[in-house]
Amino acid sequence: MNTALTDKERFPAITENGWEMLKHLREHAHAPKFNFQSGDRVTHHAIERIREYETYLKGVDSFGWSHGEMPPWLIEFTEKVLRDVPFYRRYGAIKEKFFELPTVSRQDLYKELWAFVPDSQPLDDLIVYTTSGTTGNSLKILSHPEVSTKYLAVLQKALSLQNVTLEGGNRVSIVLVGWQEQTLTYASVSSYLNDAGFVKINLNPKEWNNTEDRISFLEDCNAEIYTGDPIAFTELSKLDLKTKPKALVSSAMRLFPELKRDLEEKFSCPVIDIYSMNEARAVAVGTDAGHRLLTPDLYVEILDENGNTSAPNERGEIVLSGGWNPFLPLLRYRTGDYASLDLSGDVPVLSNLEGRAPVLFYDSNGKAINNIDVTHALKPFPLTQIQLHQTADSKLIFKTRGRDIDLSEIEAALRNLFGSDVEMTLQELSDSETKKGKTIQYTSDLPGTQASCLQ
Repeated sequence: MNTALTDKERFPAITENGWEMLKHLREHAHAPKFNFQSGDRVTHHAIERIREYETYLKGVDSFGWSHGEMPPWLIEFTEKVLRDVPFYRRYGAIKEKFFELPTVSRQDLYKELWAFVPDSQPLDDLIVYTTSGTTGNSLKILSHPEVSTKYLAVLQKALSLQNVTLEGGNRVSIVLVGWQEQTLTYASVSSYLNDAGFVKINLNPKEWNNTEDRISFLEDCNAEIYTGDPIAFTELSKLDLKTKPKALVSSAMRLFPELKRDLEEKFSCPVIDIYSMNEARAVAVGTDAGHRLLTPDLYVEILDENGNTSAPNERGEIVLSGGWNPFLPLLRYRTGDYASLDLSGDVPVLSNLEGRAPVLFYDSNGKAINNIDVTHALKPFPLTQIQLHQTADSKLIFKTRGRDIDLSEIEAALRNLFGSDVEMTLQELSDSETKKGKTIQYTSDLPGTQASCLQ
């Protein structure tokens, strides 16, 4: 039996203009070899709810958070999930003490993702998709159609901080670009953006009928914004595009400052860095002061190495509670990412954000060097992707990719940090390595390299 959705089921709120846009993109003479079909699946009522949420976000000037105190909405949320979600219901007697509740990790999701679905949540609109992070371990995520569209409301908030507005309507609003060996590609329409076009593409030439079609298709789309990651944007910058977007929105990977400046010069628009993850979607947006939290209904804690709440501006692991996904409510979810939390302003800010657990490296004299110091040393270079590994015999292996990089200059910067006599190998990442996407940036074979003192 064929259980595939029809287009009418994929786009329940689409208008005649939307159907014309969808046909135009799917049948475009220079379109890529689309290999998937996807729709927003949101109803008129859902769009109304999300527009109300967008209005709510526009009116939020202060989160009103205080260190060590639960905002009122979090109290209500915690009571609900402890009562309604099988996994959290096991906590039992300590439910009144939020900051003593056990934390949850990705491993818990691997083991029994079904246990995080609230008993009261209808399964009619359940979406299941598979994702893999920097660990390369695939994880199934249970989600809802409104989650992706709600992301657009939060994206609007992030764009507004750079005075950028998505107009939507009879045009292509968003092109999501990738640079991978293989990924899903499709044309779609956003009912929330008044039936504006949305396209997900892979810049890999083999995904197109002709290499030149990439430029022709993107020129014709003339998208309001491009979304993607630093790898994809580096490849996009190599195309001789005459049209200019309003902004590039980077997520999923670290965006180095010099690459950000290069991309802004190339595309004559702001490059916006979003800290996001599949479990919670958009969390914060990069600013000069750090990564500014985007939504007051996603609560952020910072925990030290012993699992205790860190004081403001003390570094530790980012832990989340709340979220938009009705199939995956988060309660003290450990992200595996590290930062400090600055609560001095009206909106909290994550400072010195680093993905994955801290790693200590050692110079030739045995002095410990935090991976944060490595990141700072590499800031002057327009790097797209990096990997630094220290072997059991203390040799450093550094791999990178970027625009117009000079490995000798990078080596000088690393030797200035690690010492001139450290054994070091530098090389550029190959196309095949880059197309694998996200990788673990910092690793070591030396014992005791998990940083115990977070700066």
